[in-house]
Parts: sequence; structure tokens; C-alpha cells
Amino acid sequence: TGEFVVGRRGGRAAACGGVLLLDAERAELTRVFVRPAFRGTGGGEALLSALEDAARRLGARRMVLNTRLDLVGARALYARQGYREIPAYCEGPYMEIWYGKELLPREGSTAA
Repeated sequence: TGEFVVGRRGGRAAACGGVLLLDAERAELTRVFVRPAFRGTGGGEALLSALEDAARRLGARRMVLNTRLDLVGARALYARQGYREIPAYCEGPYMEIWYGKELLPREGSTAA
């Protein structure tokens, strides 16, 4: 029902994040974190790419996520990677803004 990814740089854990299937075609991005020492190095983009690939392997065609408004850097990363604000799809503490993105097949992919 999901996958968890740990990104490493120089053998050290630098970032992590999870993908959780919500239904047959939609996955949620969750627990995304890049250690402060590794921010601004391209690790966030690489992590999101790996998580999107994991979601595709699980059969998802759309990725959604929720976050807090004060996480400005994370929100900027999501926007740069093509995530757009969507209506709330869930409720809970620390959920203040929601994003979504269509997961197009990768170039050279055999996925339908």
C-alpha cells in the first residue's frame, strides 16, 4: 500500500519521504523531510522524483499532499516540481494547504 524512500549523500541519510496509496489511482506524499545540512543541494527534487516513480510503480496516476503554510521552502519545492493547490481531500492537525499533481508516464516508460 506504499513505499518509504531514504535518500543518501556521501553514505549519510540526507532525506526521506513516503508514498501511501489512497485508492486505485491516487497516492499521497507523506513524511517528506530533507536534513538542513542537505537543503539547497538538489536533494529535495531528487527525492520527489524517486517518490513519484514509486507512486507510478504502485499504479498511481495522481499524487496529492498536505502541508502547513509556514513550511515556505517545502511549498516552493512542490510548486517548482509542478504541484498545484487543490481543495482539501482530508482533515487533521497541521493540514493547512493541499497540493496535487498528475503523474505522467516517464519518457521511455512502458506504463500505459
